[in-house]
Amino acid sequence: MKQKKIVTWAISAIVYLGLVIGGYTVYASMNNNNDHTDIHSAASNSNEKKETSTEEEHSDDHTSQKSEGTDSGHSDHAARSESEVVTNVKYEEGLITIDLKDKDQNSPKLEISHEKIMHLIIVSADLEDYYHLHPEEKGNGMYTQKFDLPENSYKVFVDIKPKNLAYQVSPIELHVGKAHGEHEENSLKADTNLTKTINEKTVELTTTELGINKEVTLSFDTKGITPEPYLGALGHVVILDDKGEKFVHVHPASEEKTVFETKFDKPGIYKVWGEFKFDGKVNSYPFVIEVK
Repeated sequence: MKQKKIVTWAISAIVYLGLVIGGYTVYASMNNNNDHTDIHSAASNSNEKKETSTEEEHSDDHTSQKSEGTDSGHSDHAARSESEVVTNVKYEEGLITIDLKDKDQNSPKLEISHEKIMHLIIVSADLEDYYHLHPEEKGNGMYTQKFDLPENSYKVFVDIKPKNLAYQVSPIELHVGKAHGEHEENSLKADTNLTKTINEKTVELTTTELGINKEVTLSFDTKGITPEPYLGALGHVVILDDKGEKFVHVHPASEEKTVFETKFDKPGIYKVWGEFKFDGKVNSYPFVIEVK
């Protein structure tokens, strides 16, 4: 009888131990599944944060391409994104008309740059004739300038700073009269003498090494005569490549010196116009340089 009780107790103990082991196995399996679920959830949250961060970075990059009203003194818009402003230029009977519209056909608001809301640069096809004008706003995106242009073909550059819109200065073809001049590629030759005299005022250009993708300093020696302030500066410089496509508008690097800094991204022949005001008149000094 006593032996029978011992056998019964042993069987009960074995059954109980089996139940404990089985219960622990089920619990461990469920806990492991929860751990995997938590890890996957954390990885998804991490990926979502990375995607959000990337979107914000792209958004910031896009915003940085917009004009925020700052005046860098250097208009070289070729490096910016595609222009969000459409410019149309017409000439009839001594009147130049510029029409500006954004992609929604609205009139863009412009920032003032060096005392003017618009700088209009007009250059003849052979890059000989040069005009720097400042059209007046007439409303609804229209700007006009009375000016007699001789018969010729021209390239027009509308240099503006639209508010919160990307903008790139690009050449606009303009033909006046029946006699259209033709632009000949590589027709310019680098000057061997970088001293020019206009209206009895002499200016000499000296430069640092004219290489690509490096800071280049253009120094204009006005021979002891300090230019009069012109559009809020001692002078202005406009640069075009020999094809009349690449446009750069540079302002002085110093308020007290006629020194300018710029960069060239391609080798070639460039024409430089240095604008300085003497005795109430603005003289435009042309120089042809070669960047190697």
